[in-house]
Amino acid sequence: MTFVSRQQVRFAHVDAAGIVFYPRYFEMLNAAVEDYFAQVVGVGFAEMHAQRRLGVPTVRLETDFAAPSRLGDRLDFRLEVVAIGRSSLKLSIEVRCTGEVRLRGNVTLVCMDLDEGRSLPWPDDMRPAAGG
Repeated sequence: MTFVSRQQVRFAHVDAAGIVFYPRYFEMLNAAVEDYFAQVVGVGFAEMHAQRRLGVPTVRLETDFAAPSRLGDRLDFRLEVVAIGRSSLKLSIEVRCTGEVRLRGNVTLVCMDLDEGRSLPWPDDMRPAAGG
């Protein structure tokens, strides 16, 4: 299953050359991951962080930039589960604009106890929805 989070390139995302400044892609990717957890896993970041004291930090990120994105572009962040471990989740990423690939990559997230600062197994209610 591929999850898609559509985001518009805003003025805050672009640099003086008028293209997305590469760190802003990572902020938009984080927003797509947040959407994924809320809409697919069924547990939003507010509940995860504030109530359950769980986080899903990025521990590995690989990206290839294929083409620039510009102010006003509507980007589709396409996330697909590649693998799920005891506490990890690897997603493939593809960012497209009207069919053109702008970015490809992989991101690995880890379920983490925010109070202890260490990984822990996915909670039972989150594992099946996350693809495991």
